[in-house]
Amino acid sequence: MTPDLKVKLGSVELNNPIMTASGCCGYGEELAQAFPLSRLGALVTKSITREPRLGHPSPRTVEAASGMLNAIGLANVGLDCFISDKVPFLEKQDTTIVVNVAGSSIGDYVEVCARLNDVPRVDMIEVNISCPNVKEGGIEIGTDPTMTEKTIAEVRRVFSRPIIAKLTPNVTDISVVARAAEAGGADILSLINTLVGTSIDFNTWRPRLTNNRGGLSGPAIKPVALAAVDRVYQSTNLPLIGIGGIASAMDVVEFMLVGATAVQIGTSLFKDPQGPVNIVRDLKEYLKQRNLSSVTKLIGQVRKY
Repeated sequence: MTPDLKVKLGSVELNNPIMTASGCCGYGEELAQAFPLSRLGALVTKSITREPRLGHPSPRTVEAASGMLNAIGLANVGLDCFISDKVPFLEKQDTTIVVNVAGSSIGDYVEVCARLNDVPRVDMIEVNISCPNVKEGGIEIGTDPTMTEKTIAEVRRVFSRPIIAKLTPNVTDISVVARAAEAGGADILSLINTLVGTSIDFNTWRPRLTNNRGGLSGPAIKPVALAAVDRVYQSTNLPLIGIGGIASAMDVVEFMLVGATAVQIGTSLFKDPQGPVNIVRDLKEYLKQRNLSSVTKLIGQVRKY
């Protein structure tokens, strides 16, 4: 028996549940040198904003215990350049394409998503309302249920294909924001974005990031992410994408058992760009060992006390 790895996010079927996380492989060109992107369930681009952004000055990444801190600041080529220079590459890739979208205002999100609606190769968008290292937009929206619902509703007006809302863990109750995104018209939820953190150089007495604070990712946040997926799975009817410290097939299994339909691989790509291919292989083997015909049989099947 060859287990079926296909999963469905909204109206879009993925060949397997393994996606990249936004910001961890640019626009896909570099990762395509490591393996054919057709081996992924989906490629998620780095955040695209209306205008180009240089981001924060260096240093903007630093290692942390069991993870990393980043304060990239949404550096990207901007919408016009993305469409003219990056989309032609993406059009050639035999995988689902998800474009992560960021903005400083609701109007920014609407304008970018309206333009992307005219690009057929954009299969889905991921609305980034959870970036912790920009002053406007991002987490400012994603911590407010009213703003979350309004932003997603406005994007829903202009984008006709599936919408993913990317949620922040930096809230009292993530399920409240999840329900707001669902009410606004989101088709899928991805969680979690990074936790707010910092690191101080004890020699210079300065923060190790020029932005002073950044987003903590990697294995250190996996337990937080698992708990968030578990909570939201009980609170909404939407398919979920789990994110946070995933580096092995067993990590994927954990996330799917608590309710994730798919997962995104982020920080571990910096250590092993071939990781997604190995995870797909090992996940298939795990399903064979458990005599499971489909990976979907894992979703939400955690056996609680």
